[in-house]
Amino acid sequence: MSTERSLILLKPDCVKKAHCGEVIDRFEKAGFVIRGAKMIHLSNELLAEHYSHVADKPFFPSIVEFMQSAPVIALVLEGEDVIAKVRGMLGPTNSKEAEAGTIRGDFGEDMMINICHASDSPENGAIEVKRFFKDSEIFAY
Repeated sequence: MSTERSLILLKPDCVKKAHCGEVIDRFEKAGFVIRGAKMIHLSNELLAEHYSHVADKPFFPSIVEFMQSAPVIALVLEGEDVIAKVRGMLGPTNSKEAEAGTIRGDFGEDMMINICHASDSPENGAIEVKRFFKDSEIFAY
């Protein structure tokens, strides 16, 4: 096991439906440490970079519209094997396939309205954290 960092985005549906506290509580109760946190509106440029793997797809404009429909809360979570463990806590990307007891199963609606983004690998975690946070916004204590 290794200590890792994951970018977490509490998406607009999470913010609008006031599930942020419960989602963060689940992460903290699982033993993860918040190293950075901020509420932000996502720019077109940041979304194009973050979703570059699907930026050429016909559904990309709907992602941008949804992700800009409200601010998001960005977190840096740190912990032992945080990437795999958080993804297990979230459940499948498609909330309709997520079991009750998972974050997406309890609060999500579908593929896009699924409460939370989490990094999918340690390498992407490092890239995504740098994309959303300056070094001065990440804290060790």
